[in-house]
Amino acid sequence: MASGPSVLMRLVASAYSIAQKAGVIVRRVIAEGDLGIVEKTCATDLQTKADRLVQMSICSSLARKFPRLTIIGEEDLPLGGVDQELIEDDQWEEILQKPCPAQYLAIKEEDLVVWVDPLDGTKEYTEGLLDNVTVLIGVAYEGEAIAGVINQPYYNYQGNCIHSPQNGAKQVFREHSKGAEAGPDAELGRTIWGVLGLGAFGFQLQEAPAGKHIVTTTRSHGSKLVSDCVSAMEPDAVLRVGGAGNKIIQLIEGKASAYVFASPGCKKWDTCAPEVILRAVGGKLTDVHGNALRYYKDVKHMNSAGVLAALRNYDYYASRVPESVKKALVP
Repeated sequence: MASGPSVLMRLVASAYSIAQKAGVIVRRVIAEGDLGIVEKTCATDLQTKADRLVQMSICSSLARKFPRLTIIGEEDLPLGGVDQELIEDDQWEEILQKPCPAQYLAIKEEDLVVWVDPLDGTKEYTEGLLDNVTVLIGVAYEGEAIAGVINQPYYNYQGNCIHSPQNGAKQVFREHSKGAEAGPDAELGRTIWGVLGLGAFGFQLQEAPAGKHIVTTTRSHGSKLVSDCVSAMEPDAVLRVGGAGNKIIQLIEGKASAYVFASPGCKKWDTCAPEVILRAVGGKLTDVHGNALRYYKDVKHMNSAGVLAALRNYDYYASRVPESVKKALVP
């Protein structure tokens, strides 16, 4: 008798539906107009009501269905006492129909670690740069990122970016929604997902123009190290955008050829899901030394040696990382 879908594919199918619900919550918070902004460690390290509600929704929904998972979220929040309306029980049927790669068929629930960034690009979210924002759910096994889901709540968003933390962001949303169906769920958003050995889905893969070196890097966490590393790539253009998830999307959609971040500011929940999507289509993501990132449950959260990623020609970018940058960023 044929067995049902594997633990991994059931988890990814659930994460897909949960990520879609997360996108609804992100849009709803903007539509209601009170972002509930809190500074965590500094003025560029922010938390909003959307960060809090989405993390509670994702972690509680996953824990209810997969109680033996290890779940690590960016925000330091309790799991208990979550409102039932934040819980998502559905699974995306299309994913359940896909074959699980053979190497992952025997994985047990307790072997998996899930890394959650409820709102990647929070600073951009507060400034109305809504197309920078993603929701990230990454799955790791034996320290390796093997499955990931990225929701873009404002994919297809075409409004002007208004740099105002509260009412400005709300106004951006209304401008875009004009003429569309009413409410915060008007024809916005998409969800990308992938599993190593199976592929990545939900987008159209494109490559950056041949021979062009277009580097995407941080817009709000710059430093001399970051600038020195970007300059060493001899880029034809530099694309400064928010969010690690958003930067990887620039690579897989051909808007940039490398993601360069020579800083210890990026965390495991920023890179786990995006790394899977990139690797599933033939790309590579490492630290600036070329070391693979590891996602064990007890690993330190910070990617202390930065991030270097490319869809193609990774070796070119790796070869150009200055020795001064490598010495400054210790794995």
